[in-house]
Amino acid sequence: MSVFVDTSALYAVLDADDDQHARAVSQWRHLLHEAPRLVTTNYILVETAALVQHRLGIDAVHALQHDIRPVLHVDWVDEALHTTGMSAMLTAGRRHLSLVDCVSFEAMTRAGLHDVFAFDQHFTERGFNCVPAKEVA
Repeated sequence: MSVFVDTSALYAVLDADDDQHARAVSQWRHLLHEAPRLVTTNYILVETAALVQHRLGIDAVHALQHDIRPVLHVDWVDEALHTTGMSAMLTAGRRHLSLVDCVSFEAMTRAGLHDVFAFDQHFTERGFNCVPAKEVA
């Protein structure tokens, strides 16, 4: 089982104060042992680095780069994938659906991935399986 890794999950792993931190760390450890391949894009890494640097500081960026990045397989976004993602974002016309999300959806589809380590409901809206599954209140 290959799993795509989203910014929302990476951020939750890195931020001890995040509401999803405990679930994220538990799932991350599980995936490290169970998933044969953890996939992301360079756009996710850029988005995560910027967010982490701004909110948590440079030490968290070091953790992202030295502890997390080495276990991820990075699919590098080319011009065609960027263009497809941009078109999808503009077609959707939704303020809170980002270019990175749209590129991620297309990257996952092209790679035949169905599972995503994410706390972003845009993935489930698009038919992907978020892990860990959303808790029912």
